[in-house]
Amino acid sequence: MPRSFTVLAGVLLLAVGFALVAGGALPRAGSVAPIALPSASATASTPAATTSNDSTTLAPTPAPTIGPIPNGYRIAMPRLGIDLPIAEGDVQRDVVIQRTPENFAFHFPGTAIPGTFGNSYIYAHARQGMFLSLWNARVGDNVSITTPGGDELKFLVTEVHPRVQPADTSWLQPTGDERLTLQTSTGPNRDDPRFVVVAAPQ
Repeated sequence: MPRSFTVLAGVLLLAVGFALVAGGALPRAGSVAPIALPSASATASTPAATTSNDSTTLAPTPAPTIGPIPNGYRIAMPRLGIDLPIAEGDVQRDVVIQRTPENFAFHFPGTAIPGTFGNSYIYAHARQGMFLSLWNARVGDNVSITTPGGDELKFLVTEVHPRVQPADTSWLQPTGDERLTLQTSTGPNRDDPRFVVVAAPQ
């Protein structure tokens, strides 16, 4: 995992939760009953350089660059009343300026596109009509992603983590499987925990 992505991931995960609830009068997530599930541990590692027979050190192969999500994707969680278009996240807008638009879910830059192998990280405001109802997610909930071509990708919630520390960037790391990681905030402050839900393909 390139260091630039890890640093970017840390900055955005730390700040995006604050941006997602700032300026809105929202209930605190303290009223949401915690679900006792293990938290993810950091999995980032630096690829080891290899040595050939002539003792020449070879540079590790860089990770492939994943482009922005194409227009036309949507995320829906019927039981929770979530149905939003997905757009590409913007670090300058969402973190530095803290002007994350409403009425969209956002794909974290550099993570997998839904329907491809890896970790697709999607975040949205904790507001009515957006990801506020994610606080009520349960293992077994259905998540669907509609592609620009009209195909429906079906996922099932497998993990609910209501109190993820803002500095924990392990949720953004690439994974050895296909998954969705959904994130919203639990309060208006930078140090408030994040609410994270993981879903696997059905």
